[in-house]
Amino acid sequence: MKKLALAAAILALPVAAQAEDVVRHLTPGSTFPIARAVEVPAGKTTVYVSGMVPKVTNEAAPKGSVESYGDMKTQTVSVLESIEATLKDIDLTMGDVVKMQVYLVAPEGGAADFKGFMEGYTQFFGTEAQPRLPARSAMIVDALVNPAWLVEIEVTAVRP
Repeated sequence: MKKLALAAAILALPVAAQAEDVVRHLTPGSTFPIARAVEVPAGKTTVYVSGMVPKVTNEAAPKGSVESYGDMKTQTVSVLESIEATLKDIDLTMGDVVKMQVYLVAPEGGAADFKGFMEGYTQFFGTEAQPRLPARSAMIVDALVNPAWLVEIEVTAVRP
């Protein structure tokens, strides 16, 4: 019985150690930091991370104000730091993210600050330290649960 368990454990090792078998299809000729598709082979564990929202970054600002959470870039970084911490808690990294859904709020009568979002996003994806790009959708919404939040992000990761 012990030999059978040991053999099963040894056979499972190569599969568990290969994160490179997730294929990220990039858009030819584009430097935009998302994958146009991500291919996950059979046998991988998929992890769905709930939508994350920003944390208060300015305690001196009026409670519940946009200023208390920061601009789009600040809120994006806050949200991605929370996602990164959650992934770390379950032994994953941002490099294991294969799909991202982004909800951006546009101020009334204005446009969402996509540039600010991208300035925050590119600190975590498409960097030399973390080059693995997720497939991504970004949606403009009228509001999130808290009117001061400008961004909410949920991700799907694959356990290597």
